[in-house]
Amino acid sequence: MDLVIIDYGAGNIKSIQFAFERLGVHAHLSGDPERIANADKLIFPGVGEASTAMKKLKATQLDRLIPELKQPVLGICLGMQLLCLSTEENNTPGLGIFQTHVKRFSNDVKVPHMGWNTINGLRSHLFDNIDEGAYMYLVHSYYAENCKEAVAHTFYELEYASALQHNNFYGVQFHPEKSSKSGEQLLINFLNL
Repeated sequence: MDLVIIDYGAGNIKSIQFAFERLGVHAHLSGDPERIANADKLIFPGVGEASTAMKKLKATQLDRLIPELKQPVLGICLGMQLLCLSTEENNTPGLGIFQTHVKRFSNDVKVPHMGWNTINGLRSHLFDNIDEGAYMYLVHSYYAENCKEAVAHTFYELEYASALQHNNFYGVQFHPEKSSKSGEQLLINFLNL
């Protein structure tokens, strides 16, 4: 299997690579559009600030390529948020794959939302063999609003979409590579899609 992590200078890539290596799968790192287009499966990571990340995607024209991809794509954290219509983080337009907007948590709660929290309402093969109410590890100040494409939700101040799915695109707000056995199972499930 040719698994590629999209390298556009905005990802926590090493921990994702190590997570797949523990599963016996080598995840290649590439920012080359042709390499990305021909991969069997893709990871779209993201850590940092949305508008800067989007500028990096535009500079390499990956903002045009990613929505055209037909193979399974897993967006993680900021990667998932960039697949949405827009984010309030510096009023950044997204790639428009998931039909929802990304909002900031209010100042009534501690931001960023950091640590372990549960995922509920699981409805995707991404969650095969993962229990309802499983704990996943999160670090984020912005959240995707609940929508029809939500395949898991989490409560922090309000209920939000902690996982999204549309056709071949999947997104998770949490970090499966840091989420112990449940996160490992999700990566296995992605590989099995």
